[in-house]
Amino acid sequence: MKKTDKGDGGKKPFDLEERTLLFTKSVVDLCKGLTNNTINQRYIKQLLDAAGSVGANYREANEKLSKKDFIFRMRIARKECKESSYWLEVLEHANNNHKNKINALIVEAQELRNIFTSIIEKTL
Repeated sequence: MKKTDKGDGGKKPFDLEERTLLFTKSVVDLCKGLTNNTINQRYIKQLLDAAGSVGANYREANEKLSKKDFIFRMRIARKECKESSYWLEVLEHANNNHKNKINALIVEAQELRNIFTSIIEKTL
């Protein structure tokens, strides 16, 4: 697995399929550690749907049928990153004891969104 240093001392996968999968797995791990209550249950489902869609749509973009299809799938992946950030922020508010883990995932969702934006802009 290729790795690249992102300047923060931590290593992140260079392969975006791997990186988006790790993002989804990290969200799953976070959700498994949250308190099981009515508030978390509602927002966890929303977050899991959005986070899982990031990598799924990125992989579909890589199997593009056309340039138009590629851009469409990349835009969906980017949109799901933004939605993931939203649900993470809501869960952060409801779960102060997981603030650091959630904040790291918010940063990762924003970084992925920026990468997807760059790819879309270069493809247009």
